[in-house]
Amino acid sequence: MEFLLELIITVGFWGYGIVFLIIFLESFPPTFFLPGDSLLFITGFLASQGYFNMGLLVGALYIASILGYMFSYAMGQKLRNFILRSNDRYWFKKKHLDYTEDFYRKYGTKTIVIGRFVPIVRSFSPTLAGAVQMDYKKFVRFVFVGGFLWTGGLTSIGFYLGGAIPHAEKFLTPIVLAIIFVSLLPVIAEYALKKYKKP
Repeated sequence: MEFLLELIITVGFWGYGIVFLIIFLESFPPTFFLPGDSLLFITGFLASQGYFNMGLLVGALYIASILGYMFSYAMGQKLRNFILRSNDRYWFKKKHLDYTEDFYRKYGTKTIVIGRFVPIVRSFSPTLAGAVQMDYKKFVRFVFVGGFLWTGGLTSIGFYLGGAIPHAEKFLTPIVLAIIFVSLLPVIAEYALKKYKKP
């Protein structure tokens, strides 16, 4: 993460392209490991320090989040049979698909919004939506809402804290670690619950 932070600062205007690409790619199952939540917070923080224009940043991230989900949905449609029959092949790990399916059972189509804030689900939900042929118009509505809440919300938190806390850069690492921990809580809780239920 520190390397990525230094790279974004060093490349200047091209930093918009880097964060755009990362947020776009995180919408796909093979790249579920990319640091979406923490990246949004950090870029918001950097905007408060003058490294990014906040309006341009949020606009770029929002568009990236929408396009990523659109392409991921299309991929799910094209690879429908492969995805639904996959069992730990390539990057469609059964445990990740099962976890995302559990989310859909609990929250229905709202998973497209809520899942934005949950690692793994964030990357698998649009592809799975395409594979099960979720109504496209409904999908698009949730994509626009979820993308706005996710990109706008986390970057705004980073921007606010960066401007409100004196010498905030000293606390950046622990704050980012806290964000990663909080975002992983649903995954940890689900895993612990399944372990507990096993006889």
